Amino acid sequence: MKVELIQQAANVLFGVPDDVHEEIITLITAVTRAPKLPAPELAAVFGEWCWLVYTSHGDVIEVLDVGCAR
Repeated sequence: MKVELIQQAANVLFGVPDDVHEEIITLITAVTRAPKLPAPELAAVFGEWCWLVYTSHGDVIEVLDVGCAR
């Protein structure tokens, strides 16, 4: 499974503290292991402090937004 981050999501990912960065990476990993969406739709996944919004296209997960509440 290939993961692509839009530039805005990448900027957030690389601008957060290490513990938050680790949580976001964990969320991305969970999404790549989850069953595929039946059609390219928006989906979201939430952790303790962070979230990400993504869509899938075949074997590509496209991360559209990431954020953190701390």
